[in-house]
Amino acid sequence: MGSENDYQMNVVKGEFGYVLEDVPHFADYIPDLPTYPNPLRSNPAYSVVKQYFVDMDDTVPQKIVVHKDTPRGVHFRRAGPRQKVYFASDEVQACIVTCGGLCPGLNTVIREIVHSLDCMYGVNKVLGIDGGYRGFYSKNTITLTPKSVNDIHKRGGTILGTSRGGHDTMKIVDSIQDRGINQVYIIGGDGTQKGAAVIYEEIRKRGLKVVVAGIPKTIDNDIPVIDKSFGFDTAVEEAQRAINAAHVEAESADNGIGVVKLMGRYSGFIAMYATLASRDVDCCLIPESPFYLEGEGGLFEYIERCLKENGHMVIVIAEGAGQELLAAKNEEDASGNRLLQDVGLWISQKIKDHFANELKMLLTLKYIDPTYMIRAIPSNASDNVYCTLLAQSAVHGAMAGYTGFTTGLVNGRHTFIPFNRITERQNEVVTTDRMWARLLSSTNQPSFIGPKEASEIRKQKTPATQLLDDGEDCTD
Repeated sequence: MGSENDYQMNVVKGEFGYVLEDVPHFADYIPDLPTYPNPLRSNPAYSVVKQYFVDMDDTVPQKIVVHKDTPRGVHFRRAGPRQKVYFASDEVQACIVTCGGLCPGLNTVIREIVHSLDCMYGVNKVLGIDGGYRGFYSKNTITLTPKSVNDIHKRGGTILGTSRGGHDTMKIVDSIQDRGINQVYIIGGDGTQKGAAVIYEEIRKRGLKVVVAGIPKTIDNDIPVIDKSFGFDTAVEEAQRAINAAHVEAESADNGIGVVKLMGRYSGFIAMYATLASRDVDCCLIPESPFYLEGEGGLFEYIERCLKENGHMVIVIAEGAGQELLAAKNEEDASGNRLLQDVGLWISQKIKDHFANELKMLLTLKYIDPTYMIRAIPSNASDNVYCTLLAQSAVHGAMAGYTGFTTGLVNGRHTFIPFNRITERQNEVVTTDRMWARLLSSTNQPSFIGPKEASEIRKQKTPATQLLDDGEDCTD
């Protein structure tokens, strides 16, 4: 099937330590392709724009905070419309596929890709692939028109359906070739984007004039490089409802405890931001910060203190937190993700057992798991705007002949990012950064980490990350 390690990335180096990690272009492997004037030149909506097109040399730095004597560092090509396009409007046959778990904003991205192709570039042949990657060769396609997708952003989920796994590269590319598709828009997380990279490589080997453009999707916000993933703002906002309910329940009972489990398989961003936004949370537990239950400085001791001082407390726990304390099953889903046990149920029972058996103390504990409710809701206003810009950036890049790229926001600017950069690792909360310190000061919870452990974590970090921490972090 090939490997994402085969992915072709262009690296351009300039003066003063400038590095451009560029994305592939048709011109890299197909010679003498005709170009056409960008239709936006005659688009009435764009007549008021002073600068229609992005300069070909525009790039965006990955790290915005630097010192005067440090290299300029890694840059990515800025997204946006180009003066020349590599497709005539009537030759484009586009398709859209959604893969992996649900996330607020999926339908908005689908809608805006269809509308952008139609309104900006006059493209009216767009197919939806039903049921994720395997839908290319095992299910029917859906014709997408501006009229048929006009209201889908008001619904949760994805009108195209989704699935995990089912990635047979040869069958997918055969289907793309047989159907005459020449623009493929792939919406999904890191596993999906790895698959997109392999599809791009096979298309390139066959010498096909077919764009593969990715839009990164993860409700956990665990994709690196980009500022944030779409759906994250909505998830944090919706999580407030669950936290508020837990707080009301806990506050209304003697020794009341509300436990809320939120998404976050490997990264605790939703739990952290929801906690900071709420101000009603007394303890936030995330995968990046191991905790322990018993003994001095442990969770049980802290719960006892909170109940004595306030009479109630609220605990937020990410789904991937504390998994090392549970009996591991070592099972995986179709995407290769480790199947997690319900840490919310586990910790709720542990708390009840400890206080009933060890302290002979009666508790009223309410456990709330809103995870699937949050995944299934429509995106909020902020995410709707973000989804629109992501979709437009992907369409601009595809029409300009760029391929094998993911579009994403870097330091507030939309960029084209090589696939391998967003699949090389998972973005995680750094527990020695100021953002986590802000949370600890907000909740007054123990850090569950001593000075010795903190020192060891800092030693393991890269110089670039260390510089970021010592200077300004990306949350300021």
